[in-house]
Amino acid sequence: MADDKTKTGQEDRSRVSGSEDYEVAYIAEEAGISADKARELIKQHGPDRQKVLEAAKR
Repeated sequence: MADDKTKTGQEDRSRVSGSEDYEVAYIAEEAGISADKARELIKQHGPDRQKVLEAAKR
């Protein structure tokens, strides 16, 4: 069954997937880092969007 990207909730907005290019690109742009660095931070800190963004700003 396909993931319905039109049905998102607060839970979905607070998480980030390293396997979704558009999510990695958003994190990279938001934090001013490369996509590779964003993927690395997602692997290190998990899917919590806030934690990843905080780590990127350090």
